[in-house]
Amino acid sequence: MTKVIFLDRDGVINKEVGYLHEIDKFIFIDKVFETLQYCQKKGFKFIVITNQSGIGRKKYSLKEFDNLNDWMLSEFRNRGINILDVFFCPHIPDDNCSCRKPKPGLFTKAINKYNICLEESWMIGDSERDITAAKLAGIDNTVIVRSGHQIDESLTNARYICDSIKDIKKIIGNNSYTI
Repeated sequence: MTKVIFLDRDGVINKEVGYLHEIDKFIFIDKVFETLQYCQKKGFKFIVITNQSGIGRKKYSLKEFDNLNDWMLSEFRNRGINILDVFFCPHIPDDNCSCRKPKPGLFTKAINKYNICLEESWMIGDSERDITAAKLAGIDNTVIVRSGHQIDESLTNARYICDSIKDIKKIIGNNSYTI
């Protein structure tokens, strides 16, 4: 079975700027490459799970999202990091779809497509909706980071809280699912 680190995009992989769709505004979070290289060497695969309501709100097109996504994936590949897949929801909250986090639809699609070991997999997000969706999908190993959206640490259901993705080695490394 595959052990996966699910990653939200905006606020976890890159700096949160709101409705990001332009390559020149995409800024990778400090140490994201080094952290994922380390995790990959320890046997983890990566899947990006991201809400992209900017598509549904007509702030950018699916083509613009695809272009940015292709560029981001090539930046990871250029550093020896293989992102297994990207699952995204283009809907706005009022669409009441099953794929928009905090609903678990994107996770369910990923779990059904790949042979994922939920017990050894993790979700790293920057909002409570990331954590809720992961838990509804059966992923209990969750980390919320402070590098994206404002979070209320007293109300989070995340197992761990850290400043950014660069700190997950300490968190996951001190767990029974050591990487």
